[in-house]
Amino acid sequence: MKIRHKKLAIIAGALALVGVIAALVLNALNSNIALYVSPTDVLAGKAPQGKAFRIGGLVKTGSVTRAADGLTISFVVTDTEADLPVSYRGILPDLFKEGKGVVAQGRMEGTSRFVASEVLAKHDENYMPPEAAQAVGDAHNRAAQKKAAVEAAGAAVAPAPAPAQY
Repeated sequence: MKIRHKKLAIIAGALALVGVIAALVLNALNSNIALYVSPTDVLAGKAPQGKAFRIGGLVKTGSVTRAADGLTISFVVTDTEADLPVSYRGILPDLFKEGKGVVAQGRMEGTSRFVASEVLAKHDENYMPPEAAQAVGDAHNRAAQKKAAVEAAGAAVAPAPAPAQY
């Protein structure tokens, strides 16, 4: 074999090795990605089926319940438009409270309950995870648009006031 052919064989082998390594790294990264989905989208069926993903929003006031074992907790995450029941077995972060921001990672159990494997709470009074803040803001905007549409429809249908008779 000529030196030129040996160099080409080494270059081809190195490129094949780099390709295999890149494919393995990308496969590992793809299997560990957890997408963010709002509670509204989850209940609309837009959540990935059979895969882990993240939900976020506010912990609904009055929704936190603890089982007798002390480790199993159930609560409701809301984006002010939709509520999603969540169950979690483990120790919650110290900053986890009702009415505060939370992000939970896990999977859907059936069609209406999210089973979390990890719960993250906000770390100061001004912080809400960007995804959760956007979901809450989007829900507020949709609610305001619905209210404006109802008011506009009501104004168009409302009869004119009768003239005063003296």
